[in-house]
Amino acid sequence: MQIIDGSVTVSKGFSANGVACGIKKRKKDMALVVSEVQCSFAGSFTTNLVKAAPVLWDQKLVASQDHVKAIVINSGNANACTAEQGLKDTEATASYAGSVLGCKAEEVLVCSTGVIGVPLPMDKVKEGIELCSKELSTSREASGEAALAICTTDTFKKEVAVSVQIEGRTVHIGGMAKGSGMIHPNMATMLSFITTDAAIGKQTLQALLGSSIVDTYNMISVDGDTSTNDTVLVLANGMSGTTMLGPDHPEWETFTQAFLYVHTELAKAIVRDGEGAGKFLEVKVTGAKDKQTAQTLARSVITSNLVKTAFFGSDANWGRILCAMGYSGADFNPSALNLSFSSAKGTIQVVENGVPLAFDEHLAKGILMEREITTLAQLKDGNGEGTAWGCDLSYEYVRINGDYRS
Repeated sequence: MQIIDGSVTVSKGFSANGVACGIKKRKKDMALVVSEVQCSFAGSFTTNLVKAAPVLWDQKLVASQDHVKAIVINSGNANACTAEQGLKDTEATASYAGSVLGCKAEEVLVCSTGVIGVPLPMDKVKEGIELCSKELSTSREASGEAALAICTTDTFKKEVAVSVQIEGRTVHIGGMAKGSGMIHPNMATMLSFITTDAAIGKQTLQALLGSSIVDTYNMISVDGDTSTNDTVLVLANGMSGTTMLGPDHPEWETFTQAFLYVHTELAKAIVRDGEGAGKFLEVKVTGAKDKQTAQTLARSVITSNLVKTAFFGSDANWGRILCAMGYSGADFNPSALNLSFSSAKGTIQVVENGVPLAFDEHLAKGILMEREITTLAQLKDGNGEGTAWGCDLSYEYVRINGDYRS
C-alpha cells in the first residue's frame, strides 16, 4: 500500500467540486462527487431513531438500487426534523442534481449537515448544484474544495488516499470526511465519502464497509452525542480494470487492509478535530477475553467525561479509567490489570496486577501534557484487543456549542 496525496478524485473516473451558494453566510457549503460511469455502492447510517431526510433517502437507495453515479452534499443545514417537507426537498435535490448531471434521481445520493430543524433553502441548493456541476474536475484542487464545502465546525479538511497493486494494476481508494462535535460510537456527527476504482459487487462492498466501521467510526468519541445525519458512503466504479474483487480473490486482503486504513485515518482525523479539543487520546485494551469485550472497555474509557477532563488537566487520575471500565458492562478481572500512560515524553505505569504503583507525579504530568497520549490497559483474560480514539473535554467545547445556532 502506498499513501498518496489526494481525496475522492484520486480514483479513476471520479470528479468533484465545492462551492459557496449562500446556505452558510460566507463559507463553501455545496459539494458534488460524480463518477463517469455507474458505481456499485454501500452505505452505513446513524443509529439515532431521529433520522434526517437525506438519511432516509440514502437508506432507501441502498436497499433498492444496484448502482448510483453521484453524491450531492450540503453543509450549514441538516434538513433534519423537517417533517414531510424535508423528504420532498431531499428528493427534489436528487432530482435536480440528476437533471444537471444526466442521470436519474435514484442514482444520486444526498447528504446534509448543519443546523437541525430548519427547512432547506431550495433556491440556494439548486443554485449550488448548478454552480458546482459547471466546474467538476478530477484535479487535486477540486477534491480539496469539496472536502472544504462539507465542513461545519471543523477546523481543517479531512482527506486521505492510498493506492495498491492488484493484478498488476494500480487501484486507488480516496476519501474525505467531516466531523468535529456530536461524535460518539455507533457512528458520530460525521459524514464520510469513499471512492475507489476497484471492481466490487454491491453486496461484497456493503459487507466490507460494515466490518470496517466496527473498528473505525464506531471506536471514536468526542462528546457522547450521536447525530441525526451520520452517514458513510462508498462508491466503486471498477475503472481500474481489475477483475471483480471479493473474499475469494487472491489479493483481497491487500485491498481490504488499504480500505480499512482509509477509514481509520478519517476516523482519527475527526477526533483530532474534536470541538475545543487540545489532546488526541488513544485507549488500547489487550488481554481481554475477546475482541468485543476489549472494544467495549476501550469505548467506555474514551467516552467518560471524567476521564476526558482529567486528560484536559494533565492529571494522571487512573482511578477514573478503572471506574469507566467497571461500569462498561464488559466482564474482566480488575485484579490482573496493568495500566500505563505514554506520549512523546515517555511512558509511566500506574497500576500493576490491580495494585496502584507509587509514581512520579511530575513525570506523569509531563507525559500527559503532550497533544497525543496513549493509555494501555493490559488484562490477562484472553487474547482480545480493542482500540478507541477520543479527545479531552475543554472550556472551548462549551463555548462552541453554546452559540452554534448563532
